[in-house]
Amino acid sequence: MENFLFVVIIALCGLLLLLIGGVIWRQEKITLIHDYHYRKVKEEDKKAYTAVVGKGLMVMGAGVILSGVACALNREAWIGPALALAFVLGLGIICYGQFKYNHGIF
Repeated sequence: MENFLFVVIIALCGLLLLLIGGVIWRQEKITLIHDYHYRKVKEEDKKAYTAVVGKGLMVMGAGVILSGVACALNREAWIGPALALAFVLGLGIICYGQFKYNHGIF
């Protein structure tokens, strides 16, 4: 497998996104998000906000891992679409949370 190092790096990056997203979501660690992204989030909305942001990051992480699997299976044509779809979907989820709970991106 000539792309072994690439697959390992991609898998580790995807796992890192999954881990950070899970910690933000499950443990409600809002401090892992830059403070200007949650300045306007009300105290009663912090649980919902961290859930949305964490899930968005986990979707991105799953897409990164999926693209690594596609590379490992020599399906290079699937890498770009898998990565793009996951990042667009994850970013959309995070932007939804930003606009709903923070009333804007910043």
